[in-house]
Formats: sequence, C-alpha cells, structure tokens
Amino acid sequence: MDIKTINKFEKARDKTLPGFAKLSLALLFIVVVFLWSYTSNGNVPNNTFLIIGAIFGAYMAMNIGANDVANNVGPAVGSKALTLTGAIFIAAIFESLGAFIAGGDVVKTIKDGIINPALISNPEIFIWAMTAALLSGALWLNFATSIGAPVSTTHSIVGGVMGAGIAAAGFSIVAWDTVGKIVASWIISPLLGGIVAAGFLFFIKKQIIYKEDVLAASNKFVPLLIAFMAWSFSTYLILKGLKAIIDVNFLVATLIGFAIAIGIYFVVKPLVAKVSAKLQNNRASINTLFNLPLIFAAALLSFAHGANDVANAIGPLAAINDAIMNSDISSKVSIPIWVMAVGAFGIVVGLVLYGPKLIKTVGSEITELDQMRAYSVAMSAALTVIIASQLGLPVSSTHIAIGGVFGVGFLREYLDANEQRFLQETRKKFKKHKKELDSMHEELEKLEIIKDKSKANYMRIVELYKKIDDREELVKQDRRDVKDAKSTKYVKRDAVKKIIAAWIITVPAAAILAAAIFFMIKGVMIA
Repeated sequence: MDIKTINKFEKARDKTLPGFAKLSLALLFIVVVFLWSYTSNGNVPNNTFLIIGAIFGAYMAMNIGANDVANNVGPAVGSKALTLTGAIFIAAIFESLGAFIAGGDVVKTIKDGIINPALISNPEIFIWAMTAALLSGALWLNFATSIGAPVSTTHSIVGGVMGAGIAAAGFSIVAWDTVGKIVASWIISPLLGGIVAAGFLFFIKKQIIYKEDVLAASNKFVPLLIAFMAWSFSTYLILKGLKAIIDVNFLVATLIGFAIAIGIYFVVKPLVAKVSAKLQNNRASINTLFNLPLIFAAALLSFAHGANDVANAIGPLAAINDAIMNSDISSKVSIPIWVMAVGAFGIVVGLVLYGPKLIKTVGSEITELDQMRAYSVAMSAALTVIIASQLGLPVSSTHIAIGGVFGVGFLREYLDANEQRFLQETRKKFKKHKKELDSMHEELEKLEIIKDKSKANYMRIVELYKKIDDREELVKQDRRDVKDAKSTKYVKRDAVKKIIAAWIITVPAAAILAAAIFFMIKGVMIA
C-alpha cells in the first residue's frame, strides 16, 4: 500500500471537525427536520408517527451518507485525482440532484415490492411497521459503521422492512419472488461490478499501457472513454431526469445520448492532445489523463447513487406519510418534496460529517488504486447502478463498488509479472546467502578440528563466528522475504472475508431488530 496515500488520508481526516461538533451539527439537522415536519403537519390527525418517521428518515439518510457515498468518491480520492474536499463537494451536489430528479421509481420498489401492504388491514399497524423498519435499519447501519463493518444500507432497510412486515402480518406478507430477485442482485452486483471494472482496466492496459507509444494510444482512446461515459450519463438523464420535459423511449434516449457523446468527443479530443503533448511517454504521465474522466465518473456515480439509495431513507417515510394523510394503505404513493428533501439533504449531511473515514477505507485499504484503476472501478459502479435504478431494483452500491475494487485488484494479480520477478530475485538472494553461510560453517568446522591453535587460526575462528551470526540473520530475513513474496496479493483477503461476513449477517440482524422494535411500539400503543 502507498504510504503517502495513507498519510494523505490521515491528514485529511484529522482536519475534519471534532467529534462533538459533528454530533452537534447532526443533531441540528434532525432538529430542523423535526421542526419542519411539526409545523407543516401540525394539524394532521395522528401526526406523531409522521414526525417520528421524519426524524428516523433523517437519521437513516445521514447514515447512508456516512457509509455508502464513500463508495462513489473513494476511488477518485485514493488515486489522488480528487482532493477529499473536492470529492465531498462533487458528491454533495450530484447526490442531491440524483435524489430529487430520479429517486421516485426506486422508492416504489422499496415500499411496495418487498412486502404486500394489502395484507395489513389496519393503517396504524402498517405505520408502526414502517417506523420500526426505518429505526432498525438506521440503528444497525450506525452500529456497523461505528465498528468499521462495511455493510450495505440497502441490506439494512430491506431487512428492516421484511422483519417489521413479518412481525405485523406473518411470513405471507413478504413478496418472496421480489426478495429472491433482490438477493440474486446482491450476488450478481459484485460479480458484475468486478467483471466490468476488470474489463475496463484490461481494455486500458491492452490498448494503451502495453503499446510502445502510450501517448499516441492515449490520444486515441481516452477521448473515446470520456465520450462513452457522456453517452451513458446523457441517456440516463433523458430517461429519468428530463422525462417531465421530454418523454421518449429507451431507443430514442440512447440515440440522443449518442449524439451528445459525439459532440463531447470532438470537444475533448483536442484538449487531450494538447495536454498529452506536454507529457512523457510513460505510464505515470498517462495516468494524469484519466483525472478528468475519473472526476466525471465520480459525479455520474454520485448522481446514480442519489437516485437509487435515497429510497432506503425515504421509502418507509413516504409510506408512513401516505398512510397518515389518507387513513388508508395505498398501492401507489406520491412522494412529497419535503420527504425527498429529508433523504437528499440527510445523505449530504452524513457525507460531510462522517464520510472521510470510509472514503479512506474504499480508496486505499482494499487495494492500491491509481487513476486508471479508479476510473475502471467508478465506471463499472456507475453503469451497474444506473441499470439497476432504471429497472427499479434496489441493488447495493456497496456491493458494486467493492466488487469493482476487487475486480481490478484480481486482474492486476493475474497480469502483473512484477510479483513473479520479485519472487525470483528474492529466491536468488536467499540461495546466495545460504551458500555463503554453509561455506563459513564448513571452514569453521575444519579450523576447530585441526590441532593448530595459532593466533591466526584463533582470530579467524572468532571472525567466522561473527560473520556466521550476521549471515544467519540475513538468511532468516531472506527466508521471510521469500515467504512474503509468495503470499503477496494485490487484494487483501481479510477484507474479502470481512465484507462477505457483513453481507450475510446484515439482513437477518436488521430483520430481527425491526421485529423487536415493532413489538415494542405495539406494546406501548396498545397499553
């Protein structure tokens, strides 16, 4: 791991606000949400749970910002393409835009797709269940984040909705087909994220890095990579963000996005050529050409994340609001602006206050990232999340991003010959020093056997003992180096085990916690 990168992260983290100040600002946001929900809905009957739901929604949104958003900007910061401050600024803007412009469809999936609200006849019980789901998801995520466990916010809220729904109406309330698709997406997401990220990196290596003239190759392919990103982003914006202005199908949106990408290509191509004219013909210089597309990718990913994961915070809150306002459980709900604002601004607050620590984890503690690798991770995550949001499927951005990081790391292990060369050189040193040590032992044995105890022989024996001690330490170190070289991996295996364990436990833990909270609420309300 790059020590300079680690130090940079540590310094950035140390410059953030003290813990008490962060807590105070977080509580201030929750107080603002409380006052707004109270003054706006003060005359609404049974508004207590709406106010409580708004507070829990704000709490959940902040936890999402502290945890998941790191996956969007961590690679850019870890590769030094963005400063921590710049990354937070970009993420804050595009997370908010994604939530406000394109977050509604996924909210419906979270609310209606996991459980069947029609099986709960009493609106009050449904409100209790959604309140329990929100609180359990937020509490579990907060706990896991505090101990450094990389859990999924989507897992947390899905588990919460399932657990509360089962507690309210039994196992039949769960739409197991939908849950099965969601679970399948949790498996597919990291695999797809890893494969796509590895594919991008392999393409870059094959078409740019492995070429003799890397500058000429970069001038050809970097504009194409930027144009491809522009195509994806434009198509998604037309379909999701601009549908109120222009209502078109996927094919038409794709063609419009393609036309925009062509324009972007002709704008970017001369800029890349101008910059590359000042660079050297090596990998380190070429890496800087990926700063712009990596920043673009971070913005795109933040937009997609805001559209997809805002549902985790406001899905149950939207359901609570609808049930209270209509005194009924509707199959479809409208999302009030204030509900969307709670989710969007809460994510930003959590990111600014508590995001830097996890940005460090994603950016540097799993595998070492440079601009090319980080671009591949971000592009993979962006495409996967956009597709999922387009389909209304609440996949985990954590799974996708971490899968992408693992993908580029494993590809490096497969392609990079430096590891084998280092191992061979280490073995040669070990054999050389071992041979010298054996030779010294043989000479010492001969001198100790002979009867000649002259001063010269005595001095030589003393000298040999000293040299043997030194050489033995060197051989021991060589042996350790060989062992380390054999086990050197570009991806930390401990991180793989930790993440898989967290993925497995989150859903049942959140579900059990939600069921317990539901029964507590029910006991208090009935009593």
